[in-house]
Amino acid sequence: MGPVSRAQIARDSDLSKPTVSQALAALVGAGLVREAGRSSGGRGPAAVLYELDPRAGWVVGLDVGRDFVRAAIANLAGEIVARRDERARVRSQRTLISQIGEISHALAAEAGVKWNQVTFATVGSPGVFDPVTGHVALAHALPGWGRSGLAQAVQEELGTKVAFENDVNLAALGEQWLGLGKGVESFVYLHVGTGVGAGLVLRGELYRGHTGAAGEVGYLPIGGDPRDKILRRRGVLDTEAGASGVVATARRLGMEPPLSPRKVFAAARRGDRIARRVVELEADRIALAAAAIVPIVDPELVVLGGGIGRNGDLLLEPVTQALRAVTPFAVRLEVSPLGEEAVVLGAVWMALQAAQDLLFTRTNAMVVA
Repeated sequence: MGPVSRAQIARDSDLSKPTVSQALAALVGAGLVREAGRSSGGRGPAAVLYELDPRAGWVVGLDVGRDFVRAAIANLAGEIVARRDERARVRSQRTLISQIGEISHALAAEAGVKWNQVTFATVGSPGVFDPVTGHVALAHALPGWGRSGLAQAVQEELGTKVAFENDVNLAALGEQWLGLGKGVESFVYLHVGTGVGAGLVLRGELYRGHTGAAGEVGYLPIGGDPRDKILRRRGVLDTEAGASGVVATARRLGMEPPLSPRKVFAAARRGDRIARRVVELEADRIALAAAAIVPIVDPELVVLGGGIGRNGDLLLEPVTQALRAVTPFAVRLEVSPLGEEAVVLGAVWMALQAAQDLLFTRTNAMVVA
């Protein structure tokens, strides 16, 4: 919502102009609303415009992963004023929750914000969150994360309103806010990193499915036996195309340990023959995943992201070629410009929507009272 005049508020609320003027004075005094200039281009004298004060509330977005906890704090205008990344303390649910609290309060202190001014926080992590039970399922990368009481424990640790969301869904929202998805009605954010997942934005809205599991494409039966108990639990495509799959392929083809996806892709850039073959095989798996998604949701765009997916210099061309070879459906394929920031940006965006809704409700109540 942009700046509005007293006359516009009166028309929209069916209140008298004197009542609106009195309410606006109270809102300005409470620090919820501020003057935002004057109108121009209309007949008659210019009118004073009002808007929510960006400092009337603050939001925190968190990306909780196996390797890192990333966090940002922003004002209501979406301006990020402080960022932190820390190695994740994944020994237990308790240590990770404590870290979430510590990094959030440290960000507020760095931004010069009292914690009671933080209106909302969004926590993104792997897994499927059930808002009724507060339980997170399929978060195999985070020890203890699926135990009961998670939502309540985080709420108590932070002491503010909190929402949970799948990390890849948040990456899609970050892409919609500040990345390649801006202005695109339907697109898929295909994350390839520790695991494989997809965030689906359809007709401008994030699609979660009936139980919140939409986009859990790591469970597609691509690359192995889906009846294998271990693969069934962890996901066939997740095991084959995620970080452990890249390492396993490199080891099988004869690359010398210690190995990691980062080392494999770095070797491929140096021209290492085996590493390049590993990248080719990874590109084929990613293409098969995209080929399984595209005919179902018919997106305008597929955005590659994640620690592996963002290696566009090595992956974009072979994935595009492999995709053309296995499906007749044309789709634009690009690499996310947001890199490792996608999830935390999506978390900030989601928290902003919730915080703005809360403040609009409070503001409207003061105007009507």
